[in-house]
Amino acid sequence: MVEHVGRLPWDQSTFTGRLNYYARVTDPRLMFATDSMLNKAKEIVTAYQKDISIHVSMEEAIRARVIYDSAFHPDTGTKMNILGRLSSQATCGTLLVGVLLAFYRNMPQLIAMQFVVQSYAANMNYTNRNAKSQITRREIATAYVGATTGAALASVGLNSLLKVKKGLLIRVCNIGSFPSGGSTYVA
Repeated sequence: MVEHVGRLPWDQSTFTGRLNYYARVTDPRLMFATDSMLNKAKEIVTAYQKDISIHVSMEEAIRARVIYDSAFHPDTGTKMNILGRLSSQATCGTLLVGVLLAFYRNMPQLIAMQFVVQSYAANMNYTNRNAKSQITRREIATAYVGATTGAALASVGLNSLLKVKKGLLIRVCNIGSFPSGGSTYVA
């Protein structure tokens, strides 16, 4: 029986327990989990949820739970797109910061890179949304356009304000506009 799938070995009422759990769920290697791995994990977790007897070891059950939690939406149970999974956040976020540091020299580059960064952020936020809350396509589009425009304006404004053409400061102001776009999604 897989009754241990429901119980994680990390106490979720403690900081270290949550840290251990989320360190595993956000592991970038899970981005490369194959469909067969994802389906097997879903099969094990679903069997537990439906109280169906299935024989797996404790380690297999815990691994299945971590893989399942990393790839399937907690509200709907649907498979999330690979760039919307928490396991992609560290890797993609690092790449995007690198992109922002590299492409800052002219306005078209700046605006295009803010568009790319905010598109990734919008996908991540949408994929991990509370699916129980209803949101219309119009609201999603409004939030996306607002965040993208806000981030681009913040980046262009900071660049214009500083009037610096070289150095670390100009690169950092591009990264500083990243949270300004993200704050639009919160509203």
